[in-house]
Amino acid sequence: MATENKTTITVQTTVKAPVEKVWAFWTEPEHIKKWNSASPDWHTPHAENDLRTGGSFSSRMEARDGSFGFDFAGVYDSVVPHKHIAYTIGDGRKVTIDFIPEDNDTLVSETFEAESINPVEMQRNGWQSIMDNFKKYTEDTSA
Repeated sequence: MATENKTTITVQTTVKAPVEKVWAFWTEPEHIKKWNSASPDWHTPHAENDLRTGGSFSSRMEARDGSFGFDFAGVYDSVVPHKHIAYTIGDGRKVTIDFIPEDNDTLVSETFEAESINPVEMQRNGWQSIMDNFKKYTEDTSA
C-alpha cells in the first residue's frame, strides 16, 4: 500500500495574554465569531463548539458582500485544556494547536495538513492572517 505524502504547514503567534484567556478566546463561539477571518472583507456569522475529545465544531465563513461562503467543521481527536487541541477536518486533514505559556504571554502554534487545491504559500498566508486576527482581538479585548 502506498503512503500519501502530506505537506504540513505551521503558523504561530505570541499573544500578550495568559494561557487561560487565550484558550477561552480560541474556543468559545462568541469570540470565534469576532476573530475568525483572514481579511476585513470576510466574517464568521455562525460558530458552534463542543470542545471535548469526540466532540465536533463548525463555523460559517462568508464574504461580507455575500458573494461566497463556506463551512469549516471537524471532530476533536484530543483536547487537553489550556495545552493542546487536535482535530480532523471534514475532508480528513489533521490539525493540531499547542498553547505554550511564556511568562504572562502565550505562544499559539497551529500545524495543519495542506490541501491540494491551493498553493501552500497561499494556505500558509491565509491561516497566518487568521492567527494574526486572533492575536489582535485577544490582546485588544478585556477578559
